[in-house]
Order: sequence, then C-alpha cells, then structure tokens
Amino acid sequence: MEEVREYRALFAVDIVGSSGRGDVALEQIRQVLSAALHASFTRGGVDWDDCLRHDLGDGMRVVAPAGTPETSLIHPLVHELTARLRAHNLLAGKPTRIRLRMALHAGSVQVGRDGTVTGRPLEVLARLLDAEPVRTALAQAPEATTALLVSEHFHETAVCQGRPGIEPAAFRRVDVREKEFAGSAWLHVPAYGGAPQATGSAPNRTASDADRTASDANRTSSDADAPAGNTKVISKASGHGVIYALGNGTMNIGGK
Repeated sequence: MEEVREYRALFAVDIVGSSGRGDVALEQIRQVLSAALHASFTRGGVDWDDCLRHDLGDGMRVVAPAGTPETSLIHPLVHELTARLRAHNLLAGKPTRIRLRMALHAGSVQVGRDGTVTGRPLEVLARLLDAEPVRTALAQAPEATTALLVSEHFHETAVCQGRPGIEPAAFRRVDVREKEFAGSAWLHVPAYGGAPQATGSAPNRTASDADRTASDANRTSSDADAPAGNTKVISKASGHGVIYALGNGTMNIGGK
C-alpha cells in the first residue's frame, strides 16, 4: 500500500493509575478524556477529524494534520486540556478522576493511505510518555493534573521563541533514558506554571511573614485618601492598641 513521508507534530497522553479502577470507571474516564481532547484540539485551531488517532487503551496518540504549527499543541491545547480535566476532577469521585502524562515530539513519519503511521519519531514519543522524569513529577506533585515532557527538537521549534502563551522559563531540562532512547527533554507541569525542583521544599513561613500579612490585611480604603508623599499603614500591635504610622514620621497610638 502506498505510503508518503510527511513531517507531523505528535502528541500522546496516558492516564495515571488507570489499572484497578474497574471497567465501568475506565470507560467513563476514557469518554471524558476523548471529549476533552476533542474540545482542546478544536480550541487550538486543530481539526480533530483530520487528526490520525490511535487508542492506547488508557491513553491516546494523536498525529496532527500536516502543516499544524507545533506551538498550537502547547498553547492553547495543553493548557486548555489541563483546565478541562481540573474542572472534571472537582466534581468527579476518586475512581473517575483523571491525571495525565503528556508527551510532544515532531518528525518525519510514514503515513499510509489507511491512516497508519510508522517511523522512529513515534518510538521517541512513546519513550517520552513513559519516561521517569514525567512520572516522578506527578508523584511529587499530587495536586497537579497533568505533566508534559517535550523532546529537545520540539522544544527548539515551539518553546524557545517564547510565543504568546508559552513561557520558556516554565520548562526544565531533564535527562531521559528509556530502553533504546537516551537524550534530553523538557519538563513542564502546568498546575504549577513550571516543573517542580527535583529536591528542596518551600521555605517555612516566619513570624515576620505573618506580621506582614496581618498588616496588609488591615489596610483600609482610606489609604487612597492619604496626602501625597505619605504612606499610611495600620498594623496590629501585640498590646492593646493599633499603631497608625505616616510616612512623614508622625505616629498616632489609639487605645482600644
């Protein structure tokens, strides 16, 4: 059967922890995922019916139509898909909540007249989807809905330029070694605006942080009426008063 070689953008998703949920729950989440993908591709200006799709059982591989800009598969597609699944998860029970690993790559593949797609780029896509960095990212960020791993080639083509809606700083370079594939890729966790650090945690909130928060919370609308050049701050004291301090050095203490 006649085949043609075409440059295509490739996208794949896999549902995290799909096994053990039972046939009914799996069928429900497959339907939700399919609908969310359809809507997200359409929102990104990519005709879902023109995509070549392959059901992976607990995920899907999508070969975009020839000529599809790679950038559209990140923004708005990835962010749209993440937002739709978050909205679903807010109302879904635990058996039907969805978290996704996602992978993006692009390259020259053979496309058969029957829609069959073959080629090395599909192997790279599969290795990225199963790679340890993207699995670890979701394990370390239980509140995240999705995690995305893009190939070095895709990153150079679609991310580096910093197109509207795509923030290069939100991607972190990682090493991938999966079966016959070894190379660099770029990790992005949309729930956090970027990939979490491999080690370390957020600093503890100090007492001074709490004091500043309380001070901010107690600012009143009368601040807008303060004379030019003066800064009015209302800060709770530990005693029995409220201290009103103006930027010109005047301090008023009122008992309570």
